[in-house]
Amino acid sequence: MKVPDANDLAHRFNHHPPRTAAVAADHATVRGACAGLAATIVDHCPPGREQALALTKIEEAMFWANAAIARQT
Repeated sequence: MKVPDANDLAHRFNHHPPRTAAVAADHATVRGACAGLAATIVDHCPPGREQALALTKIEEAMFWANAAIARQT
């Protein structure tokens, strides 16, 4: 496995603002879809550890999806 260099780390940890309105719209679409799924989980699953974990995993999926959009070159 390649050891990350300074450029790799900068790419991973720097802010990647949307370059275009289309990219901003992609972020909004992902956030909306994840928010909808989260609302469904809250509406149809009883409160508790499992519901909390499901919501956390949705947040993680949203993070990684938005990172994929933001980091594209």
